[in-house]
Amino acid sequence: MALLITDACIACDICEPECPNEAISAGDPYVIDPERCTECVGHYDAPQCQQVCPVDCIPVDPERIESHATLEARYQRLCAAS
Repeated sequence: MALLITDACIACDICEPECPNEAISAGDPYVIDPERCTECVGHYDAPQCQQVCPVDCIPVDPERIESHATLEARYQRLCAAS
């Protein structure tokens, strides 16, 4: 499951530096690249962007429901590419 940032985003810029995969970029609202988002699988027990968001505007993207195994594979691919 990749995450997404809704229109409720206040552009506080707290989430972007917290993302270990550099999946979040500035926009209106901020944007999460679903090809880089692992919901912090491989790094943390919970998505860090959700943990720090002051307005709770980062839900699971209903268009991108993915298994833990898929997120783990994406994490492994991102690690291999860096």
